[in-house]
Amino acid sequence: MAAAVTAAVSLPYSNSTSLPIRTSIVAPERLVFKKVSLNNVSISGRVGTIRAQVTTEAPAKVVKHSKKQDENIVVNKFKPKEPYVGRCLLNTKITGDDAPGETWHMVFSTEGEVPYREGQSIGIVPDGIDKNGKPHKLRLYSIASSAIGDFGDSKTVSLCVKRLVYTNDAGEVVKGVCSNFLCDLKPGSEVKITGPVGKEMLMPKDPNATVIMLGTGTGIAPFRSFLWKMFFEKHEDYQFNGLAWLFLGVPTSSSLLYKEEFEKMKEKAPENFRLDFAVSREQVNDKGEKMYIQTRMAQYAEELWELLKKDNTFVYMCGLKGMEKGIDDIMVSLAAKDGIDWIEYKRTLKKAEQWNVEVY
Repeated sequence: MAAAVTAAVSLPYSNSTSLPIRTSIVAPERLVFKKVSLNNVSISGRVGTIRAQVTTEAPAKVVKHSKKQDENIVVNKFKPKEPYVGRCLLNTKITGDDAPGETWHMVFSTEGEVPYREGQSIGIVPDGIDKNGKPHKLRLYSIASSAIGDFGDSKTVSLCVKRLVYTNDAGEVVKGVCSNFLCDLKPGSEVKITGPVGKEMLMPKDPNATVIMLGTGTGIAPFRSFLWKMFFEKHEDYQFNGLAWLFLGVPTSSSLLYKEEFEKMKEKAPENFRLDFAVSREQVNDKGEKMYIQTRMAQYAEELWELLKKDNTFVYMCGLKGMEKGIDDIMVSLAAKDGIDWIEYKRTLKKAEQWNVEVY
């Protein structure tokens, strides 16, 4: 036999209004012998016929129980050729006028037809055609609202989008197709939505977990969804009693996204929520170095390392692709003090679903 072991939306700078893994361990594959009759056996020396029957019993599958909130999760309900068509309900700029670039918070209607979880993403298919006369390809965006949405009725989904505008090598101003389409949307406009997709960034099931969130810029989106569920909502089947620790890196203080919301959460649950900003163009550390997210984390390096040695600590990273290397640089020396190879240890964390990365 197999043996088992066992709210209201707070939007600063608004200039628009709304319309251990549990695994079943099974015994290895074994041979089962069935007793059969012997026919034509001669004890006088002549060889007769002996029939034996051997059957192989295939082992039961090892069932992995995820540490994340993945029960009945929906993925890819809507595809690019048949997207869900929602409407823009709200679209407002949430960065200051002197910020390097614009970031907008937008809310779309779904009427409950796009059932998503905190940490998932949706695709957006912008209107129009490309230079080859074909429909534009979809772009994926991390969802910035909890599963019940900003309005608490499970009928909306929110995004946090930075308008992409840059000058190429030829001196031409280039505008990102999808980001500009989204940032220019007016309330009432239609928007084509695909998905939802993704399981990497799902929240842990354990309501007593330590959740360390590392975000840069619009990488804050999934963490806003986490934190709303943790601190702004009440659920019969989930009440967060652990530690949520957010590190957010931005270039200027006018680029701090959802700052007022996070400060309200900290005021509401000071024992359960820690908040650290890294403002690279305005802050420096004791050595005079610019305050990037890894620079801020280095100030708590020993504490973070101790947390990472616990089996109920989950790290989530979302934002610019280069941020993970900076964090690796901090952890390599700390792990080495304990005789641990950080890169190998990080692989172990990933396998245990405790190190989760979504960068771009």
